[in-house]
Amino acid sequence: MSFIESLTLALALTYSISLLYWSGKKWGALASGLLVSGAIISSFYWPLIAALAIAVVIMAIAAKWQPEVAQGELRANNLRESVKHMLALSMLLVGVQFVVNSALLKAGITPWLMRPDVGDAFLPIAGGIELKAIMTLGIWDKNHPAAAVMLTVVLLTGLLCKRAFCGWACPLGLAGEYLYKLRKRFIKQELLPPAWIDWPLRMLKYLLLLALLYIIIGMPTMSIPGYLNSNYHKIADLKMALFFVTPGLVTIICFGIILGLAAWRRQGFCRYICPYGALLGILSFLSPFKIRRNTQHCLIDAKGMSCDKCTRACPASISVHKKINIRSDECQACMRCISACPKNEALQFSTRNGWKLSARGLTIMLLTIMFLLPLVAYLGGFWHSETPVEARMYLIQHLDKIGH
Repeated sequence: MSFIESLTLALALTYSISLLYWSGKKWGALASGLLVSGAIISSFYWPLIAALAIAVVIMAIAAKWQPEVAQGELRANNLRESVKHMLALSMLLVGVQFVVNSALLKAGITPWLMRPDVGDAFLPIAGGIELKAIMTLGIWDKNHPAAAVMLTVVLLTGLLCKRAFCGWACPLGLAGEYLYKLRKRFIKQELLPPAWIDWPLRMLKYLLLLALLYIIIGMPTMSIPGYLNSNYHKIADLKMALFFVTPGLVTIICFGIILGLAAWRRQGFCRYICPYGALLGILSFLSPFKIRRNTQHCLIDAKGMSCDKCTRACPASISVHKKINIRSDECQACMRCISACPKNEALQFSTRNGWKLSARGLTIMLLTIMFLLPLVAYLGGFWHSETPVEARMYLIQHLDKIGH
């Protein structure tokens, strides 16, 4: 685990513990803090221990000079944007680290900067095949183990807190937001497509998901060990990077369409293209948490007033003010509708039996899922790639010749 990965993990878990403490769960925060600290110290891995120390100092400084940040007292929209931008910054630094590591390998130089394993999160097919290997053969991939870990993390977020990963963490979704805002500076109109076009376009991401699942499920079980030990799989991350760095004409056209959709409408990439979004959309139906409208407090039902602020705030164009429970697969639990509602109790992100989850609570849950599982995987030896540096250096020299 590189230092950037270690620092991000330590900061995220320390921040979630801080939020837990200031939400009134002091004993829970103490127990969580002792558990996380003990786990990190027991690793005897100095970058992780140093990252924990730095994270504690940063949180102490924040509690002194920015108490509303440390305590999570920010508005839901501000808290969400802060979390999303910090995670995006971490992923950007990880990307730079990966590029430097790969460039040194390509030059035949032993890298002085280690490869970040979290980059395997961009290998969903490899992660799916690895999960299949674990469930059917009981074997764990040693070349890109983090791919299975990160895929599991994303799946858990969908099962437990709807599509909060999309709304609160995904860097691609954040990039799409900026593209949309850039387009709006020049073309003010929303340009929303009619329903008869929107619905078929939404199915594109499910078709892409089916294609990925076909590759994973269609691979014969007995062929999996051979694939996991193949040269192609050992440098699947480099193959993926090469695909983006040296795109062909068809790839460039596809990128243009994707960028156009992202700029065309808000969450265009998430709504129409992203297979991860499709998978999380399906899993979100099983999530106990949903946006729920309390008719006793809603101005529409309680006072007969005309109000659709929640619907106008929804980036997915869900008619929130017309529904009791928001079961839509497009809901990303961003809580913009709750922030826009003039009545505090009218909209809640809660379970059917009334267990409410605030923006601070959702942040705690999301960060804990996203970073505690990788920590456990690292401590258990199921995170770091065991592919020798010499092997990667040799294979990157013959990257164009290596196929399936």
